[in-house]
Amino acid sequence: MTLPEKHLPEDCQRIGQILTVASDKWSVLVMAELNGHPLRFKELRAAVDGISERMLTVTLRNLERDGFVIRTAYPTVPPRVEYTLSERGQAFKDTLRPVGAWVLSNRDAIDHSRRTFDRAAQPHLSDGK
Repeated sequence: MTLPEKHLPEDCQRIGQILTVASDKWSVLVMAELNGHPLRFKELRAAVDGISERMLTVTLRNLERDGFVIRTAYPTVPPRVEYTLSERGQAFKDTLRPVGAWVLSNRDAIDHSRRTFDRAAQPHLSDGK
């Protein structure tokens, strides 16, 4: 799929909306754990360090809503629910790999740029501007 030559504002907004949900901290970590095999909620919670039960619930619902994750409920007692990456989720995860590699290879330079910018901005902050 190729992008059109002209970028329409509504297209950019739509791209931003989807990227905001699918590439937030928790979504990326959850998708990383759903690596070709289904996991139950408690397994995911244990695998994603620091995520609360509520945040995992919200993250899974958002990923399911956008079609990145498939939720399968089995009619057992007690109920069993598993989560897997959909084809869309796997394709998105594959797309993020080169972005992640770029970030990792550029993080030191980015950190340096941020420190330089922040030091230069500090005098302006103390002026009340």
